[in-house]
Amino acid sequence: MERRAFSPAAAAALLFIAAVLASPSAPAAEGAVAKGAFEDNFNIMFSEEHFKTSEDGQIWYLSLDKQTGCGFQTKQSYRFGWFSMKLKLVGGDSAGVVTAYYMCTETAAGPTRDEVDIEFLGNRTGEPYLIQTNVYKNGTGNREMRHALWFDPTEDFHTYSILWNDHQLVFFVDRVPVRVMKNNGKPNNYFPNEKPMYLFSSIWNADDWATRGGLEKTDWKKAPFVSAYKDFSVDGCQWVDPYPDCVSTTTKNWWDQYDAWHLSDAQKMDFAWVERNLVVYDYCKDTERFPTLPEECSMSPWE
Repeated sequence: MERRAFSPAAAAALLFIAAVLASPSAPAAEGAVAKGAFEDNFNIMFSEEHFKTSEDGQIWYLSLDKQTGCGFQTKQSYRFGWFSMKLKLVGGDSAGVVTAYYMCTETAAGPTRDEVDIEFLGNRTGEPYLIQTNVYKNGTGNREMRHALWFDPTEDFHTYSILWNDHQLVFFVDRVPVRVMKNNGKPNNYFPNEKPMYLFSSIWNADDWATRGGLEKTDWKKAPFVSAYKDFSVDGCQWVDPYPDCVSTTTKNWWDQYDAWHLSDAQKMDFAWVERNLVVYDYCKDTERFPTLPEECSMSPWE
C-alpha cells in the first residue's frame, strides 16, 4: 500500500478534528462505565507467558514472537452498548503483525459466528498503519474497509470504540466516526443484532496477507513485537439467559436512545472528512469484486 500524503486542505481539517475532540458532544462524553483491573474483566485466551502488566496493573502488554502471539477476552458477553479501549501499537518495523480488537459471539472462528472487527495492519518502518474493519453475520464477512489514520498510533495511546445498537454500528477512533453500518429494521443477512458478543484483543502473525497483500513478511529479528492496552470501558447490556431486559429498545440507556441511532451534526462533519481523506478501501465501491453490490451498501450512513 502506498504511503498517503495529506493535502494542505486535509492538514487544515486535522485542526478541525482536534477542536472536535475537545468537544463534549461525542459519545465518549456520555460517560462509559470504567471497569476495574484486568482480572476483573478478562481471561487470557492463549500464551499467558506473553502477557504482562505495568507495575500498577493499569497497562497490559501483549507480545508476539516467532512461536506465538497472545490474546484475551471479556468474561462477560454483551448485546448492544458502548465498548472502548486505549491502544498503543507496535512501533518500528511491524510488517506482517496484526493487532486485533474485536467482538465475536464465539471464542473460536465458528461457521455461524457474528463478529465486529478492528484490525491494525502493521507496516515497514516509516510507513503508516492501516486500520481494517469488517463485520460478520452468521459466518459471512467480506465487508472490509481500510482507513489511514491521521496520527502515528505507535507514539501514544489512542481510543478505539464501538457503538452498537439495533439501529446502527459505528466505529470510532478518538471519538471520530470512521465507519457506519445501518440496520434496515428488517430481517437481513448483514447486520449482527441477534447474538451477544464477547470482546477480544490479540496480536498475531498475518504476513501471508496483512502488509501489501502479503508481499512484506515479518522480520523476526525485531521480535518480540509488543502492543499495549489500558482504560477498558463498557456501558452495555450484559447478557443473561434467556435474555436481559436491556436488549429490547427501551431507550433507558443512552446508547439506545434516539440520539445514538444517528450521527449528530458534528459527527457527520467528522465522518464526511474521513470519507474524503482517509478511506483506502471500501468493499461497497468494489464493483469488480461485487458486480452486484451487497444489500447493505444501499443504506445511507447519514440518515
